[in-house]
Amino acid sequence: MYIHRNVDIELEKWRAETKHKPLLIRGARQVGKTETIRQFGKSFDHCIEINFEETPRLKALFSDELSPANICENIAAIYKTSIIPGKTLLFFDEIQECQEAIASLRFFYEKMPELHVIAAGSLLEFALSEMPTFGVGRIRSMFMYPMSFSEFLAGSGEHLLLGKVRKANPSNPMNEALHSRLIDLIQKFICLGGMPEVIATYIATGDLHHCQQLLDDLIISIRADFTKYSRKTPVSRLNEVFEAVVFQAGQKFMYSRACKQANHNQVKEALQLLITAGLVIPVTHSSSNGLPLGAGANPQQQKMLVYDTGIFQRIMDLDLAEFLLSKKFDAINKGNVAEQFVGLELIKAASCYQHPSLYYWHREAKNSNAEIDYVFSMLQEIIPIEVKAGTKGAMQSLFLFLHEKKLNKGIRISNENFSFYEPIEVYPLYAIENLRIK
Repeated sequence: MYIHRNVDIELEKWRAETKHKPLLIRGARQVGKTETIRQFGKSFDHCIEINFEETPRLKALFSDELSPANICENIAAIYKTSIIPGKTLLFFDEIQECQEAIASLRFFYEKMPELHVIAAGSLLEFALSEMPTFGVGRIRSMFMYPMSFSEFLAGSGEHLLLGKVRKANPSNPMNEALHSRLIDLIQKFICLGGMPEVIATYIATGDLHHCQQLLDDLIISIRADFTKYSRKTPVSRLNEVFEAVVFQAGQKFMYSRACKQANHNQVKEALQLLITAGLVIPVTHSSSNGLPLGAGANPQQQKMLVYDTGIFQRIMDLDLAEFLLSKKFDAINKGNVAEQFVGLELIKAASCYQHPSLYYWHREAKNSNAEIDYVFSMLQEIIPIEVKAGTKGAMQSLFLFLHEKKLNKGIRISNENFSFYEPIEVYPLYAIENLRIK
């Protein structure tokens, strides 16, 4: 069962171009890269898929020279399939296993720009980090993540409900009955996460228990991959640091609490490997004194997100009955899962051609607990976001930030309907896509 992804539209746009830069689809393992490309390939007369992990002997095609014409001639002979520009999709999967194939992509744009070439790989970032260059300006990267809530709604056949969400705003809130239904759906989605296999299974069966078993399977396969990250980093250390990211959610990441048998630099190295693999996403402190936010970033102060809320809650071993039945925000945000969800949805709402950064803010003063969960830019303005429930009186940090930075608007995200607490706009958890991170 294929569930359509937002990137499907971008793939069609790429196909319609006169000259095609090879596409490099980047993202963590099992977020849907291969299935998305295979589905796209069905619209071509021919689709040739080369998986370098399954058929390592085919690496020899790239060992002598990187001439696209010769490479295509040899591939056509091996697969007994014509490679016709405009009618054939050439798909290199698990391309991280063949650095020469990665190097060849730039020449496809220079010599055969009319041919559609796509490459993907689950541990691709490790291979790219070892290459001095891989064709800047001649290759187009597209980033994929686990499914977003809007993709879940569309895949569930809730197109009309999704349309209602996209039209709503603080001046035009949702109907209360629809709002209540969406809160139920968002709670289920946070429990499920966005891994395509899990979502497809839930849509087909409605069996949450079975989906939790699938999440357990995914966690085991994620941990099994740790052996491929670095020979000099013990798997046990990667496991400890990964769990530390989960249990330190919502707070500044403390290296000293991450791994008992490792020093600061060793923990830092393990954490960077997890970030490179796409399993962990950093949220960096920014002074937020101006744009770009990265100019005021302090990488020594970071919070960490796990790339999927389903995997996050499964490792946390949250009480799903309490989570699903309660309408109180404190229950929905147990373990800071709602804050995790918001950060992930902000990234998924960004352009698939960008690799966006997330930022937060805390007041750099003694005896101050003021903190803003996320700070992002929209229409050249800095916008602070707090993820919490409560009333106007519970937003002291937000009002303090607006006053100090002389800003006119803030956003609170909770399980409430769209509303205003002037100058704060309230967005429900299910409407993060209505915002855009830049």
